[in-house]
Amino acid sequence: MSQATFSVSDIRKTFLDFFASKGHTVVASSPLVPGNDPTLMFTNSGMVQFKDVFLGSDKRSYVRAASVQACLRAGGKHNDLENVGYTARHHTFFEMLGNWSFGDYFKRESLEWAWELLTQVYKLPADKLYATVYMEDDEAYGIWEGIFVKAGWTPERIKAETRIIRIGDNKGGRYKSDNFWMMADTGPCGPCSEIFYDHGPHIPGGPPGSPDEDGDRFIEIWNNVFMQFNMHEDGSVTPLPAPCVDTGMGLERLAAILQHVHSNYEIDIFDALIKAASRETGCTDLNNKSLRVIADHIRATAFLVSDGVVPSNEGRGYVQRRIVRRAIRHGYLLGQKTPFFHKLVPDLVKLMGAAYPNMADQAERIADVLRVEEERFFETLQSGMQILDAALDGGVKVLPGEVAFKLHDTYGFPLDLSADVCRERGLSVDEAGFATAMEKQKAQARAAGKFKMDKALDYSGAGNDFVGYDELTANAKVLALYADGNAVTELKAGQAGVVVLDTTPFYAESGGQVGDQGMIHNAGGQFNVLDTLKIKADVFGHHGEIKSGSLKVGDAVQAHVDLDLRAATVRNHSATHLMHKALREVLGGHVQQKGSLVNADRTRFDFAHNAPVTDAEIRQIEAQVNAEILANAAAQARVMDIESAQKTGAMMLFGEKYGETVRVLDIGTSRELCGGTHVKATGDIGLFKIVSEGGVAAGVRRIEAVTGTNALAYLQSLEDTVTQAAGTLKAQPAELNNRIAQVLDQVKALEKELAAAKGKLASAQGDELMTQAVDIKGVKLLVAQLEGADAKTLRDTVDKLKDKLKTAVVLLTAVDGEKVQIAAGVTADSTGKVKAGELASFVAGQVGGKGGGKPDMAMAGGTKPEALPAAMASVQAWVSERV
Repeated sequence: MSQATFSVSDIRKTFLDFFASKGHTVVASSPLVPGNDPTLMFTNSGMVQFKDVFLGSDKRSYVRAASVQACLRAGGKHNDLENVGYTARHHTFFEMLGNWSFGDYFKRESLEWAWELLTQVYKLPADKLYATVYMEDDEAYGIWEGIFVKAGWTPERIKAETRIIRIGDNKGGRYKSDNFWMMADTGPCGPCSEIFYDHGPHIPGGPPGSPDEDGDRFIEIWNNVFMQFNMHEDGSVTPLPAPCVDTGMGLERLAAILQHVHSNYEIDIFDALIKAASRETGCTDLNNKSLRVIADHIRATAFLVSDGVVPSNEGRGYVQRRIVRRAIRHGYLLGQKTPFFHKLVPDLVKLMGAAYPNMADQAERIADVLRVEEERFFETLQSGMQILDAALDGGVKVLPGEVAFKLHDTYGFPLDLSADVCRERGLSVDEAGFATAMEKQKAQARAAGKFKMDKALDYSGAGNDFVGYDELTANAKVLALYADGNAVTELKAGQAGVVVLDTTPFYAESGGQVGDQGMIHNAGGQFNVLDTLKIKADVFGHHGEIKSGSLKVGDAVQAHVDLDLRAATVRNHSATHLMHKALREVLGGHVQQKGSLVNADRTRFDFAHNAPVTDAEIRQIEAQVNAEILANAAAQARVMDIESAQKTGAMMLFGEKYGETVRVLDIGTSRELCGGTHVKATGDIGLFKIVSEGGVAAGVRRIEAVTGTNALAYLQSLEDTVTQAAGTLKAQPAELNNRIAQVLDQVKALEKELAAAKGKLASAQGDELMTQAVDIKGVKLLVAQLEGADAKTLRDTVDKLKDKLKTAVVLLTAVDGEKVQIAAGVTADSTGKVKAGELASFVAGQVGGKGGGKPDMAMAGGTKPEALPAAMASVQAWVSERV
């Protein structure tokens, strides 16, 4: 295979095939939403899914792995968004080729295989490659020297051309180096060796370690990290018992080299996406930076949607919104004033769908999510751009922070979008002023709430034994007591506090299920438990108050969970699992949980979906769940390691952190990971009924449902409502629909009769009023009040009077309680002098209202009927000034 034949698809496949031949297990790309690292907003490197393995809290069945990982750097600490489109190699979304050793091979194999793949498989010229090592890593230096010698180089040539470059502590401290990698301030760390490609002397820039290393001539393509030390708090390091290897190579950078282009935006996949963006925007200049932005952003946004992230105003959803709206704004710059971005999804699927089938399977939903966001933003984009342009006119150098905030708050312009526009014009944004305006709004909106301070409790004792899956009563010992957040030795009657037990049947709030309530007591005192929350993963805090007597640390007690509340809660929780499965089957596999709250009253379930759930779909979901309940299948919970759980096909939720062992729940035909409490069999749920459905955010719907006795009470309440309505309408419940239709027909007929009567009355009044018209310089002016007239009657009467008076100005009013109605009309031959809209506005302003309209007809209203006589009296003078 020649170098020129390597497409992006070829590069992916070749990389994985190569490392598979070296005994590596090929692992699929993990989602962009990390499942095992709450410190990260998005997956930003290939090692994220293996972080727990490196930390020692997880173990895989393999010791060598390789993958092509989808990555995103557009939020939080790792954010390349503002550079995308303006440099040759910055992206929001990119693919990372990586191979790993978990205590197996080390530096020699890693570096020798890297050289073999680059020079013998991808056929890169050896004289184009350079290597860097940490200054003190003689082992890596020696391995590289051997590699170059084996390739035909003499030691003298290697040194003369500085093919192996030592990089020391160049970032201000010990082990602070481009070639020393640390997972965090403490923990696994070690030296790394980077491989650079020389694009040639025609491109500015120097080799790594030189003063002009930031140029584009020498480009890093592959980093081999050797985790061999453990970093301690004092800055010292000790060897790890099992050194590991973590490597990463940018697919886009490698593709640019193999396809003989300098910019990543010239490789085959971007060439196709840029042409697709050109097609949809009408821009024929394929070098336009806006087309680059659009081509980059369609990858990021589509993959985010496929991994469950929809545009919203917070967290990951806000980053998604920023990227989408940045792409839309660049299309707007190119003259595209209607939604276009979502139309690129089929092009992306054609290019990347084979490598990422999850994204391809959701193509239609991805396009729908992006289309909805486009439509929403296009509604305000033009207005926002006009405000931005006006604020930047007149030679200003900085966009005021309050203007940037107004654009953000009113028109949906993320701050970085305003910054983009300013940067293009050589200006900047007052970000401090923006932050001040943002904080001011937050302070105004901030309301007092209930804060649960469990994790602030200073507890370092033993964990508790949770027995609540099988028992609702337990004998226990008091390990710790807290009052006002402070540890105490005793709680007395009337005091609120937190109790920690060595054994507890109380379930602590987790996974959407609320904490148990109940009672802890002994002969000396009774503590009412109002909530149960986690202090630590294995330590539950029982919140409540001493009802009588007292409790002391060390007391033997009995703990009793409230049976009725627990039973109602588990019915709702178990039904939620059945509903989740039914939602995916009825609405589609794209449905993903976005949040839940399960208590004794009902279950609330948020999920990703782009449209309201129809009545027919709700009935189908209810039917499926109730069929599962009637089957009365036994529920089963099994504890197993995470890898075994994955093999069972159990559903796992994006963003959830799972430990080494997990609890797999089988209930009905649903299988999910869940640590909550559940019914013994589906029949225990009793009955399932959805009570509401609606949207809570862009692309997120919410369903609320009830079960068991709550479902019965809900249906009985509906029955009471129907019975009362039937009684009021003097009909049997079964005849209610027909009776309502009859009543509505009668109401419509009466409304028509009333309108006709009002019209006749107004017409009669109008005829009588004609005699009140006064002549002002040849123009008849009629100002009058009609009793009992509505807006339509006023308008119709004005039209009739205009016809009869010929050359005239007519103002009619009516009062209904505190509401004033105004209608003004001007004949066509007089609109050059008097405008009906101006007259209506003039009168409305005096009666506490506003209004306007066309030169010949206008309507207005007000809320001060007491001011109407004076307002009407002022009309003659107002008209006299204009005719």
